[in-house]
Amino acid sequence: ALKQAQLMEVLKKEVRAMLIAAKAGLTPEQLEEQYMAMVCKPLPLHNLGFQSALELVTQMPEVVQICSKNGTLVLKAIADDSTKGIAKLVANQKVKTRSKASKKTATKVNATLPTKISRNPQSFQTLSARTPILPATVKAELQDLLSSSPLLLGDFDKAFLRRFGRAFQYRQYGFMSMFEVLRSMSDSIVIEQTKAGSLLVLRKYMANSIEQEEVPQGEAQEEEVPQGEAQEEEVPQGEAQEEEVPQDVAQEEEVPQDVAQEEEVPQDVAQEEEVPQDVAQEEERQGFEQLSPTPEIPPDAVQDKSLCSLPPLKKRCLVGVVVEFVVSPSQFYIHVCSTEASYKLQDLMFEMRHVYSHKVASDKYIMPESAVRPGQLCCVMVSKWWYRGIIHRVINDQEVEVFCVDYGHLQIVQKSWLRFLKWHYLKLPAQAIPCSLAWVKPMEGTWSSAAILLFKHLCRFKELVGIVDEYVNGVLYLFLCDTSTKEDVYFHSVLRDMGYAHVCGENIPSQEFEELNPSALYVQPSGKQRNAEVVEPELRLRQGSRDAD
Repeated sequence: ALKQAQLMEVLKKEVRAMLIAAKAGLTPEQLEEQYMAMVCKPLPLHNLGFQSALELVTQMPEVVQICSKNGTLVLKAIADDSTKGIAKLVANQKVKTRSKASKKTATKVNATLPTKISRNPQSFQTLSARTPILPATVKAELQDLLSSSPLLLGDFDKAFLRRFGRAFQYRQYGFMSMFEVLRSMSDSIVIEQTKAGSLLVLRKYMANSIEQEEVPQGEAQEEEVPQGEAQEEEVPQGEAQEEEVPQDVAQEEEVPQDVAQEEEVPQDVAQEEEVPQDVAQEEERQGFEQLSPTPEIPPDAVQDKSLCSLPPLKKRCLVGVVVEFVVSPSQFYIHVCSTEASYKLQDLMFEMRHVYSHKVASDKYIMPESAVRPGQLCCVMVSKWWYRGIIHRVINDQEVEVFCVDYGHLQIVQKSWLRFLKWHYLKLPAQAIPCSLAWVKPMEGTWSSAAILLFKHLCRFKELVGIVDEYVNGVLYLFLCDTSTKEDVYFHSVLRDMGYAHVCGENIPSQEFEELNPSALYVQPSGKQRNAEVVEPELRLRQGSRDAD
């Protein structure tokens, strides 16, 4: 009963933080979805003896107001003393259209730097007003779905479910309709109107079709490369691996015969117990014993190399970022918003999926037990996609914990899901940048669950402006600002005004990163970083980087 009471109190704070950020409120179903997306686990309904989210919130009369809008139940937050100021700002906020929000530039950020922020809290963006973006993995899934042929919009849901084993829930990424999703991917997906309905076409597919029409004589030869199917076959063939595999398989098939001969040896030994076996026969038998369990490691398998990090960002520059993974405001990972880098990562994931999903090629890169050790680079399968990773620790005979270098999270996986990373996949630097929010520290020594939940809400599926402050022990300290609303929203100010953080004017070393920073452990500084050169990334901000002073 005591544990249930404590859990209920924590849950009240989390629910209030989620609802207070949603100006229009949430339906019970949306509350469950948002909680799952933010906390990465479902609402603990059964632990508290409830059957539904609606039944849960009815027991929170001081936290949740249940309203009816057009026949639909909507849940709204009831502010307490510590959240009344924020609730008032959210209530007075004007919801902007996405077209207007997209016209904002870095000029506004530069005009109101963190050092000049007033004590009055900034209004922050509601869930309905944010500019959503799809995670890189979801973009890759949509492109993969359309890579073989165009698809009618009416058939999309069934095709996605059949391909990936789950429904495509665009609302969980912040979109209100499927057309909004497609507009956000207009750089790679085109909608064509046909008699059968809206047809979704991959731009690469269209380009390939045009090329084939222009050069009909080379059609048979050119069809193989663009369609992606030949890529799947060519990669192993180009390395002359598939041709070698049958020979290896043939050798492996011969080994059991030799093993069978070895099994007969003890009978001979039984007859010749007093006579030592011939030394040459003994060495030959030992050789077979060693060959059988130890497969040959491909020459392009990475065994003792490390990935490099991205070059450091210039102090006080403005940079477009997307927060990929959050532990707390003091420990999170970002991607820099660069069209080139985004395409390179997507292309890498596509290529790894094609290669490692090909059984013959994949089997050649299976990691033997001797290679499964902390610090070893690998490729790991998670939800049918392959990611670059580094083994952090061996948990038991079956499981290991892997650090995903391009997204920043640790993942426990089966050893059978590991493969050697191909040498070619070392070229792209690790894309996840370890970060801490500048100038803040938690009120009570550690970040509360409500503070973490609010920070996740502020970051979720949107492009932000980062103002680089400094690097400390390999961790980037930066300010985060949401410029998609009428007023610029600085996240450190929101955490302060909600009573979750102190703004201390200096960067306190992150306790979480001091305890564990996989990037510092396993990822090497880039060559440019070692030479103390600073390179500014390609940005989608109109005015690029500017001096924050």
